Amino acid sequence: MLREYAPSDFDALYKLDQLCFPPAIAYPKSTLRHFLKQPGAVCVVAESGAAIVGFLIAERDGATGHIVTLDIAPECRRRGIGSALLEDAERRLFAAGVQEVEIETATANEAGVAFWQRHGYGASGILSGYYEDGQDAYAMRKELKLKRRTR
Repeated sequence: MLREYAPSDFDALYKLDQLCFPPAIAYPKSTLRHFLKQPGAVCVVAESGAAIVGFLIAERDGATGHIVTLDIAPECRRRGIGSALLEDAERRLFAAGVQEVEIETATANEAGVAFWQRHGYGASGILSGYYEDGQDAYAMRKELKLKRRTR
């Protein structure tokens, strides 16, 4: 089940982010809290039973959106949760006037790069030394378009 973030979710989101990413990529509590409190922030949470199994945080600045993080519990990956979170967030961003979404992902993260490409994101450049440990990242972008409904 997908739902909007509630402040009571913070500790679970922080723990999940620490589990999903190495220390040089995972966010400290203060940074995660900062993103969640930004005007126009979008945070969609995925639950299974009472457990939070994934979340996506995005921000927007006018017609541009930025996906801050997409976290899925390791035991729940490859079940469509990330795709569902992304589609929901893109829909919310588009409704708020966003026309293009940006994301950064480590160049060494082959599964992550493939995920973003499957969802229409294309690399627009390489950010050398983007992460604290010196890893490079791809800057990726996608133009959001109104999807036509089929009958």
